[in-house]
Amino acid sequence: MEEGDRIEESSSVRLSSRSHSGGGMGESRWVDGSEVDSESPPWSLLDENEDKEGYGSLRRRLIKKPKRVDSFDVEAMEIAGAHGHHNKELSTWRTLALAFQTLGVVYGDMGTSPLYVFSDVFSKVQIESDVDILGALSLVMYTIALIPLIKYVFVVLKANDNGEGGTFALYSLICRYAKVNMLPNRQPADEQISSFKLKLPTPELERALNIKETLERRSSLKTLLLLLVLMGTSMVIGDGILTPAISVMSAVSGLQGEIKGFDTTAVVVVSIIILVVLFTIQRFGTGKVGFMFAPALALWFFSLGSIGIHNLVKHDITVVKAFNPAYIYYFFKKNSRDAWSALGGCVLCITGAEAMFADLGHFSVRAIQIAFTFVVFPCLLFAYMGQAAYLMKYPDSSGRIFYDSVPDSLFWPVFMIATIAAMIASQAMISATFSCVKQAMALGCFPRLKIIHTSRRLMGQIYIPVINWFLMIMCVVVVSIFRSTTDIANAYGIAEVGVMLVTTSLVTLVMLLIWRTNLFIALCFPLVFGSIELIYFSAVLSKVLEGGWLPLVFATLFLTVMYIWNYGSVLKYQSEVREKISMDIMLELGSTLGTVRIPGIGLVYNELVHGIPSIFGQFLLSLPAIHSTIVFVCIKYVPVPVVPQEERFLFRRVCPKDYHMFRCIARYGYKDIRKEDHHAFEQLLVQSLENFLRKEAQDIALESGLHEMDLDSVSSSSRDYGTRDVHDDEELKIPLMHDRRSEEAGTSVLEDASPELPSSVMSSDEDPSLEYELSALREAIDSGFTYFLAHGDVRAKKNSFFLKKLVINYLYAFLRRNCRVGAANMSVPHMNILQVGMTYMV
Repeated sequence: MEEGDRIEESSSVRLSSRSHSGGGMGESRWVDGSEVDSESPPWSLLDENEDKEGYGSLRRRLIKKPKRVDSFDVEAMEIAGAHGHHNKELSTWRTLALAFQTLGVVYGDMGTSPLYVFSDVFSKVQIESDVDILGALSLVMYTIALIPLIKYVFVVLKANDNGEGGTFALYSLICRYAKVNMLPNRQPADEQISSFKLKLPTPELERALNIKETLERRSSLKTLLLLLVLMGTSMVIGDGILTPAISVMSAVSGLQGEIKGFDTTAVVVVSIIILVVLFTIQRFGTGKVGFMFAPALALWFFSLGSIGIHNLVKHDITVVKAFNPAYIYYFFKKNSRDAWSALGGCVLCITGAEAMFADLGHFSVRAIQIAFTFVVFPCLLFAYMGQAAYLMKYPDSSGRIFYDSVPDSLFWPVFMIATIAAMIASQAMISATFSCVKQAMALGCFPRLKIIHTSRRLMGQIYIPVINWFLMIMCVVVVSIFRSTTDIANAYGIAEVGVMLVTTSLVTLVMLLIWRTNLFIALCFPLVFGSIELIYFSAVLSKVLEGGWLPLVFATLFLTVMYIWNYGSVLKYQSEVREKISMDIMLELGSTLGTVRIPGIGLVYNELVHGIPSIFGQFLLSLPAIHSTIVFVCIKYVPVPVVPQEERFLFRRVCPKDYHMFRCIARYGYKDIRKEDHHAFEQLLVQSLENFLRKEAQDIALESGLHEMDLDSVSSSSRDYGTRDVHDDEELKIPLMHDRRSEEAGTSVLEDASPELPSSVMSSDEDPSLEYELSALREAIDSGFTYFLAHGDVRAKKNSFFLKKLVINYLYAFLRRNCRVGAANMSVPHMNILQVGMTYMV
């Protein structure tokens, strides 16, 4: 991807300044490319002798030379200053209410794990003495304490992306700090989005700067990071298949010992019926039944805790000795290889731990921490301790320990609650899979699919029909083939631990690149938790032939699909950049563009953020006339969860004024919903375009005023720079370049500078050219909109190697033919579409 790196038009540079007066220390900071004038050198380079005069170099680098005001940057700066997004502290009662709701969404998977953990563990280790039971209990207790409690609750939850969690949220967070996105379409204006919240590394973080430079310089590391993220995402989708299968089947298996003749076949049939019903009702959305999720899971956790305490007191309270971790050593010493194999069952007690992070966007960090620490964790401990106490007295009941340990009078109520809890756990994982696929689509890593929004109020509630039916078919196949929760558990463990390893790796990178974390502490995180997870991973990998192959097949399938789609999309974008139309050609054609201009607005959809796409040339050659106003529309997803509506559009004029051609970049976050119809989109676009025209007139007047002040300041500086106070910033009458992303910045640079403009500056209302252009725009609006789309075909060049031809010409082409086409994906009316064929040679 080195070519793609060269194509990228916006870059970051590192500016270092050193003050030599009084033995001053060197100072270094990061600024984006827009802060450096690309057409003229920095002020500190205008006079080679300034470095010898004390503070000159530092002062000139901090004070920005006024240049041509970029409309993209100006609009972003103004909005970012006026509409800053601040996290409001939730009230105590609101936090407690959210904590209660997390029980129904986040902890369903982990809450149903007592149904099958001990039965799976003791299928590998035979109970011969108390050491076997106490050792297994101690393993389960410390696994829950180390992974979900310490790792996720107190560390990983802090690595959120503006309140969003999950693998792709971590990836987008890293993409903001280092340009590791494979698609080179990032712009300086993106960093002014209020939800970007980018904190630049300070001079003390040389380690972070070196990591950033290394990641941006080596395309192999970018590819490796992307593969790691895609692997984690593939494992999550695999969880979406295995969670419903094992949860529902474990709940239904309780009927085997209660109803005579209810054999394995009956369990499979009933499980399949429940799964089909579960996936069929997905199209109605979780919102219609969501109100009962939290109370049902709260009742489930209450049942777990109370039954556990009952068994603990009634059967054998001495199992509290398992708090001594020495029993883990005794367990491995006695059972050796069998104990290591039993780790594959033990890891099932933390299934769903990743959901605490993945579902963070619906709640708050504090709510998830409270719910787990004070409800989920103690209830699970009591549940496992109660089962262990029952096994101390009835060791032969390990096969169906959960239901055997339930008092007879409570069997049917507990069975009903367990079945509901299993369905809720499945529902949470299915919804997480939908969200994960949507995020992958937004970041260009998954083919475009139809997304249905099932709630008018909650944007996170979505339904993807293709994924839903695929999950249902795979769940039915898994239940039909395996017919046992033990074999499904072998597969389940690989998917769970695989996601945890990916999260550990990405959070470690966040610690090194973004957080101000001591190197020793940052390395302890992967050494401690990564080592534990690798031990578990080695145990579950040993079960590859006993069902563990299933998640590996699923992960490989989805990883291949996502990487091929990303690879083809990047090559297509690079081809568009190479083949874009030269501005010299446009100037030679003149304002008529070599054809007839008719009233109307033509929206040319393309993926370029700079330049004129080659598809526009095809339209000029194919059509007898072209519209009077042309807008090149680029739908771009930026690495933030949500872009506020008022910050959606950015405009720039493409050619001279009489061409009436503009570029519009419509920016969306990876959790944003494109629900607006084409009428709403057109209205928002026109309003933003009119605002841009008025603002442009003000910017031109502003630039001329700043240029006059610039000349005066240079003259003044050359006379008396040696006698100034270093801290007197007002003498140049130019605003000091503070970090525009800081929270204190409440106004834009333009607002700071405007009071210094001479009174002779002409307002935009008095500009006749502005009035003419606005009237022309209104005339074009009255004539209507036309959408120009490219029906593109991507082919590998003839001299490409065989594997590339196979991937692009067949696999990527197959995905493009079967994914959602441009007209449907962009929500444009079919009656107003003009399409032309285009072949991209990559």
